[in-house]
Amino acid sequence: MITSLSNAQVKNVLHLNQKSRARREQGIFSAEGRKMFLEAPRSWIEKVYISESMEREPAVEAALEGISWELVADKVFRQMSDTQTPQGILTLLKMPSYSLEEVLGKKADPLLILLEDLQDPGNVGTILRTAEGAGADGILMTAGTADLFNPKVIRSTMGSIYRMPFYRMEDPGKVLRVLKERGIRSYAAHLDGENAYDREDYRSGSVFLIGNEGNGLSEQLTRQADCLIRIPMAGCVESLNAAMAAGILMYEAFRQRRN
Repeated sequence: MITSLSNAQVKNVLHLNQKSRARREQGIFSAEGRKMFLEAPRSWIEKVYISESMEREPAVEAALEGISWELVADKVFRQMSDTQTPQGILTLLKMPSYSLEEVLGKKADPLLILLEDLQDPGNVGTILRTAEGAGADGILMTAGTADLFNPKVIRSTMGSIYRMPFYRMEDPGKVLRVLKERGIRSYAAHLDGENAYDREDYRSGSVFLIGNEGNGLSEQLTRQADCLIRIPMAGCVESLNAAMAAGILMYEAFRQRRN
């Protein structure tokens, strides 16, 4: 059992939780909780840490078979945890990596989300989770978007990080040109949108462009978009939270594609 905060493994977990550079260098991220452990692809799992007082139900016991794990004293586990109420299980996993081709997939009419410089980890994680629920095929992100493997992002995805392909773009303009060549139409969520979002047809290949929480989309991506769309507002509200706006757009596409 690990009983000391000075233990090298404990120090490494803390380092991974706090530093994106450490995660990139090791190619490892952490995920807390029973659900995140049970849903994790086994090939991704590097190590599991379990608090001494956690009740290990049959599902957890069975999933631990053949996996490297350590028991950790409760007081130490509380320090390793990034949450206020730890569930008693923390998993270290290999970071997945996808190419643009893998994100685009083989579908003729993919539904994609492009995030430009979103900073809030909760927004990014929620968008990933919503994208899976709405049947989206992948996420595209600029280099300035929050680190997907930040513990707050991972927690907000509720497991969707395991199933939603993503690609971090070095040149968003070039990627948009590739999408256009594939016949994928780009829709920018914008206050100056010509049409209400529910007046467009998203049944063919579509990508929604979501901008930074404070500044919106850059002029470059706004100019490159095929269409500017807006979400109508009542009262004095000018705009919605980025994750809320993305969810509304994705579920409109989902509704159209179901009918």
